[in-house]
This record gives sequence, structure tokens and C-alpha cells, in this order.
Amino acid sequence: MSLTPGPVGRLIEELSRLPGIGPKTASRLTFYMLRAPEAQVIALADAIRGLRAGTVLCSTCFNIAEHDPCPVCADQERDRGLICVVEEPLDVLAIERTRRFRGVYHVLHGALSPVDGIGPDELKMRELVERVRSGGVREVLLATNPTMEGDATAMYLARQLAPTGIRVTRLAMGLPVGGDLEYADEVTLGEALEGRRDV
Repeated sequence: MSLTPGPVGRLIEELSRLPGIGPKTASRLTFYMLRAPEAQVIALADAIRGLRAGTVLCSTCFNIAEHDPCPVCADQERDRGLICVVEEPLDVLAIERTRRFRGVYHVLHGALSPVDGIGPDELKMRELVERVRSGGVREVLLATNPTMEGDATAMYLARQLAPTGIRVTRLAMGLPVGGDLEYADEVTLGEALEGRRDV
């Protein structure tokens, strides 16, 4: 016999499916919601319900937005000749926080991972190649994560884009600002040495 009421157990189970939330955190969140004011719980439920109904994928860059096209694609001040390719919509937010990129984006919605059954057809790769071939693009910046999957995705895209003759670049990798050399791992330090630039 379970001491956990059915609705409590169901919410714990659903919350534990979210990335980064295990059963203990899911339990804490659930019991917090039981004690929280009803208005707060209803607001959370409404926000979750409205998430899918209130968002669309931009038909140009595949970022998540309230309207199509997204604010970046609709901005006439952006440089449409420079496309930054990222794995996920969260990556767009990270790059935008730098306030240094004035081009446009293309969101793949993942990275190549044959082990997980994710190939080119499961990502927005064909759409990127078509977008580049339609003209007006002079550079594609591959800003995939520095992981095996991200590197494989970048290499695959570079090969797919090679026949177009446009410039294909990759984010520089190396030491973080404020980091100490003695704490850097060999791979990071090696990338920093290879990516060195003139002063």
C-alpha cells in the first residue's frame, strides 16, 4: 500500500521526467506546490498549458517565438549574410546576451548522435543548406557545442556547405576569461594554443 496520494505521485513522476530533476527534487517541488498559495499553483499550471499554445517555430530560423517570423528574423537591422548555427533555442539566448552578434540564426534542434538515433533528417540541416543556397549568405558560423556530437554536427555541416563556396567558420575554443592556466585541462589548453591570434 502506497502512502503517497495518486495526484501527488503522478506529479512527482511527471516532474522527474524533466532534465536535471530527479525523484528527490520532483518530490520537493510537489510538496512545495501543496503548501503554496492556490493562485501561485494555478499560475504555474496556466503557464505550462500556455507554453505550447503560445509559441511557434520561426519558419526561417526555427527558433521558438510568439510570432512568425521571430524578432531576430523580423529585425531589418540584422545582417542576413551571416548565419549562426546553434543546437538549441537556449543557445540563441546565450549568444544574444553577449550583444556582439548582429547576424541571424539557424536552430538545428539537436546534434547528430547515431547512438540516440539522431541523424541529419531529425535535425533542421536540410533547411539550412536550402537557406544558404537561396543566396545572400556570405558566412555560416557553426556554434555547436564543443562535444563529440557538436563537433560531428559541425563537420557534417561544413561538408554539406562546402559546394556552396561560402565561408564556414567555427566558434573559437580555449581558456575562459579569468581562468588560471594551471587549472586548465589539456584539451582546453591545446585548443587555446591552436586558436591563438595576433596581438
